[in-house]
Amino acid sequence: MRDGRIIAERYANDVGVDTPLLGFSVSKSVTNALVGILVRQHRLDVEHRAPVAAWDHADDPRHAITLDQLLRMTSGLDLTESDTGFDPVSRMLFLERDMAGFAERARLRHKPGEVWEYTSGNTLIASAIIRDAVGGKAQDVLRFARDELFKPVGMRHVVIEFDAAGTPIGSTRIYASARDWARFGQLYLDDGKVGDKRILPPGWVAYSTRRTLDSDYAAGFWINASDTANARWRVRHGMPADTFYASGLNGQRIVVVPSQHLVIARLGSTIDPPNYDMPGLARLVSDVIAATGNTPPAP
Repeated sequence: MRDGRIIAERYANDVGVDTPLLGFSVSKSVTNALVGILVRQHRLDVEHRAPVAAWDHADDPRHAITLDQLLRMTSGLDLTESDTGFDPVSRMLFLERDMAGFAERARLRHKPGEVWEYTSGNTLIASAIIRDAVGGKAQDVLRFARDELFKPVGMRHVVIEFDAAGTPIGSTRIYASARDWARFGQLYLDDGKVGDKRILPPGWVAYSTRRTLDSDYAAGFWINASDTANARWRVRHGMPADTFYASGLNGQRIVVVPSQHLVIARLGSTIDPPNYDMPGLARLVSDVIAATGNTPPAP
């Protein structure tokens, strides 16, 4: 999408404009948006301690964990995500009926706020916080997400999976059509607004794309505005420095390039760990910028 309009699209056989496609960890960015809406409504505060009943006691070392630290992956919880099938996140996603409850029981490995470690466990806890804030049941989450996010943005083909406790699996199990995913990226390109209607609170996009510690992660999005080796590589290979993107396990990515007024939704599945076609993505972004008659800023 350029300037809010679709300028090109391509689909594989048996996939069309209405086909819901799994985002894997692109889903985390949707969780970011739902939290943002609740912040706008003054129902959550990311800087306050996370409202998790299991951590209520002041003597619990997890008591001080904030919602911000969950979104930024700095909670310090021992929830390694190595995708071995035997790590805590694998157990959470494939064996536990109450995924967030399992994640909430994790011990602290680091003091909250001091170490960045990417883990879907943090997002499941945030997902349960969303669930409880909007009514406590799966249908409450669906109603809230539809009315406050999907309908206003124009996302018409969204599917959310839930665990047995009614918690949205906001880390990895949200499906949407390619156009829906692109419209979601457009929301962030437009600073959280659709036309004159504000969906996300003022400053939320800046918050969501502000660097976390020494990583190239922010709060639900990966960013090029970082001096990490990965971020520098992306800029050298054609992704402008102001680029930020949602990223899924097998190369699903929603790329936002504010300086080029571009949103690129790439939902193909490329299994070549650990980068999952990052060279291909950089080439795609560079080619789209060239095709639209623009030159990316020098790194």
